[in-house]
Amino acid sequence: MNYKELLENARTCIGSYCKACNICNGLACKNSIPGPGAKGIGDTAIRNYQKWQEIRVNMDTICENKPVDTTLELFGQTFKYPFFAGPVGAVNMHYSDKFNDMAYNDILVSACKENGIAAFTGDGTNPQVMEGATAAVAKVNGRGIPTIKPWNIDTIKVKMDLVHKAGAFAVAMDIDAAGLPFLKNMTPPAGGKSVDELRRIAEIAGIPFIVKGIMSRKAALKAKEAGAKAIVVSNHGGRVLDQCPSTAEVLPEIAEAVGSEIKILVDGGIRSGTDIFKALALGADGVLICRPFVTAVYGGEKEGIKIYIEKLAEELKDTMAMCGAFSLSEITTDMIRR
Repeated sequence: MNYKELLENARTCIGSYCKACNICNGLACKNSIPGPGAKGIGDTAIRNYQKWQEIRVNMDTICENKPVDTTLELFGQTFKYPFFAGPVGAVNMHYSDKFNDMAYNDILVSACKENGIAAFTGDGTNPQVMEGATAAVAKVNGRGIPTIKPWNIDTIKVKMDLVHKAGAFAVAMDIDAAGLPFLKNMTPPAGGKSVDELRRIAEIAGIPFIVKGIMSRKAALKAKEAGAKAIVVSNHGGRVLDQCPSTAEVLPEIAEAVGSEIKILVDGGIRSGTDIFKALALGADGVLICRPFVTAVYGGEKEGIKIYIEKLAEELKDTMAMCGAFSLSEITTDMIRR
């Protein structure tokens, strides 16, 4: 099976909302929620993709011809490539009931580990979602990153216990999920967190704590103050707030604000190895890709994940070689044009 066949397979079983497009750019699904679309008019997801395309790469092949090293070191773990599968929740509602969250995570986490990367897993109101996600992470000896939503502190403690039992090497919180309607109706309330509240959560975590949903230098500095070891520059794929800037637009100022003091990951509309290269050139240490990994699971399960990872890897290696960067540390801002 190749990537084209993967997409064709996915279209037979992924449901009526997602079209398993050749390029996942937010246009076909736009504001379809339930479905993979974005909030409001769907503008933010589309902008995420488009702004990466406005960045060009500077070719330079006057350099030594040698192998390209795409290895990333993160929190004591070595990864083959600088990209991760992003967290997804309620796949049976937003896509089709071929998979539920537990089955999806089981396939995703193990396939990512087998192919040299790691998966972030999602969370949900059903306790079985986090139980299944952490069980999947435990099966790969902790080589996955459970993502906890910004619930109330008692719920967070319960979910963090599952993370610890799984032996996960890091844990994330998608703080931007505060914009999801089902969180706002909880008793006691869930949602946004103060710096002090985040600091307490980081202490409860006891392992590298990643704050996902950072869209300004101010928020990045708050996350750092709270003890986060990494941030994910993310607007939740446009699903929590309409009319946001794209992640590509805010990444440079955030990287400038925190420098190398904490790790910086970024998601939102990154769809190729060339896009990954652009993100690293703008200051990210690594990237998350979400929706296309769903398509890969529906289109080919573990084989689909392998095919998609290899596609991204070859595109990244080719771009690095053609721009004169033979390791991730050699990728610099002057290799792109904005």
